[in-house]
Amino acid sequence: MNELEKLKALLYHWKEHNDEHAESYKSWAEKAAALGRNDVAQTLEKLYADSKKLNELFEEASRLLPSAPHSHHH
Repeated sequence: MNELEKLKALLYHWKEHNDEHAESYKSWAEKAAALGRNDVAQTLEKLYADSKKLNELFEEASRLLPSAPHSHHH
């Protein structure tokens, strides 16, 4: 696996990990709201939304990388 292939795999991993964190932020936002801390809940909701936006950047970076190594024919 070359460095670019490794990076593509890492981008996929980071996106998946980011999704897990985002769901945790959303869950804790609901808990904070239930405890009367709407201020904290709103901030956690922003973290959730921003995390979802980050996923678009992970996907964009991944699309810029080739799926398989390019072969050069001479």
